[in-house]
Formats: sequence, structure tokens, C-alpha cells
Amino acid sequence: MRMHFTSAAAALLLLAGVGAVAAQDVVITPEQDTVVREYVKKQPLASVKLPGVELNVGTALPDTVELHEVPDVKYRYVVVDNRTVLVDPGTRKIIKVYD
Repeated sequence: MRMHFTSAAAALLLLAGVGAVAAQDVVITPEQDTVVREYVKKQPLASVKLPGVELNVGTALPDTVELHEVPDVKYRYVVVDNRTVLVDPGTRKIIKVYD
């Protein structure tokens, strides 16, 4: 009985870990990408400087950074060091860096 419980617990932890990894994967549809690119061109923002913050997917931006809405897209954007970044407003993590 104890062996079955241990195996079941291990399997549950493994599945929970897989779910957590999948939740971090953000998919931006080509349509959303087009909307973001066009909107950002029409609504340019001043670039902010964030010394010590690397602009990589998964990096969380500080709460002091104002995120700006993109119509019809649930994500927000900001320009950091002259690069536009798309951010998940719930986690404040970068999900895409535009060059």
C-alpha cells in the first residue's frame, strides 16, 4: 500500500511540474503579432532605461515600469532601451522582444 502511495505522489508531482512549465509558454498568434507591430508604430513611446535588467523572454519588469495597453490583445507593451517588449500584465514577465 505504501509503495502505491509513493508512486502516486511522485506521478502527481511530475504532472504538476509539467503543467507549470506549460503555463509559462505563451503563444502569440500571427494576427496578434501584426496588431502589436502596427499599434506600436502608430503609438510610439519614450524609451525607459532599466540598468541591470536584461531584456529576455521571462524576465520580470519592476512595478515602477508603466505598461501600455494594445487594443484587442491581452498583453501590454513598453519600450526599454529603445526596444519594444511585450509583457504579460499579470506576471509582468516579458513574453516577446521586438527589434
